Amino acid sequence: MMVRRVGRLALLLCLLVSACGDLPEPFLGNPGAKARRLAQPLAPLLAVPPGSDTLLPDAANQDLAAQIATALQATEVPAMVRAPEPTDWRLITRARRDGNAVMPTFIVQNPQGKDEGEADGEPVPLDVWATASPALMQQIAAEAAPRIGAVLTSIRIAHDKADPHSLYNRPARVLVADVTGAPGDGDLSLTQQMRARLAALGPVVLTTPTGMDFKVQGQVRVVPIGKGKERVEIQWIVSTPSGDERGRVIQLNVIPAGTLDHYWGDVAVVVATEASNGVNDVLIRQSGRDPNAVRQAAGKQPETTAKQPETTAKPPETTATQP
Repeated sequence: MMVRRVGRLALLLCLLVSACGDLPEPFLGNPGAKARRLAQPLAPLLAVPPGSDTLLPDAANQDLAAQIATALQATEVPAMVRAPEPTDWRLITRARRDGNAVMPTFIVQNPQGKDEGEADGEPVPLDVWATASPALMQQIAAEAAPRIGAVLTSIRIAHDKADPHSLYNRPARVLVADVTGAPGDGDLSLTQQMRARLAALGPVVLTTPTGMDFKVQGQVRVVPIGKGKERVEIQWIVSTPSGDERGRVIQLNVIPAGTLDHYWGDVAVVVATEASNGVNDVLIRQSGRDPNAVRQAAGKQPETTAKQPETTAKPPETTATQP
């Protein structure tokens, strides 16, 4: 995680484990990397009907709608080309002439058809727009998708701020499931410590799924690497009740083989303390807030990261979107 934490953790592990030797940065991860690009959708689907006021022929409107939906799906916006149904949010594509250029505009509407926000695309020379080529439609969609995503994020945050029951205004209710795969008493120790450490940071920690907003699942894997050592891999996966992954904290360390075959003791405390901060960052981002802003409001210093290796994640969250 954060480099200054890594130093403390490395020292403690060396004190707990004889012959610690030269270890890589232990339990280093990039908590919430995926969550920075993921966000919860306002509705199950964003309908993307072909535009009609775009200065394009019908075939090009169909192609552009398909390209936009594909580009949004790549950022995990649940977008689909179809005529809006009563519960759908929708994305309306229009274009206007501006001198010798055409300016595409993408308007987000709620299920009642009210405009909630809009994003302009890049201007396109009039003669290029007139070609209506598939390559041009793909380019327009690729440029527009992140801008549309930003509008969707702003809309969700505005709605959450106005809703006293949203995660923006209340603590997340989090099921911390039993850790699996650890040797010795690691499953029990890590589970207990994560529940205690995460609860101390603010979320409401649950032991049953009833009423949960998110689930945290710890998974441990010990890999023999030879020369009397083994690599301990710990992953803390944050997901929604439906199983949609929202973030992942990864911790790695190389230790003498058999060190954790019986009792984890203070190692479980250190692991859970480090990981709980990363998990809490994921939860904060999922509420539409910024972890550093939350820490500053609480009188704590913002985190600074000197090194942020990649985490394993499916293609969001993720990164960050929602209708």
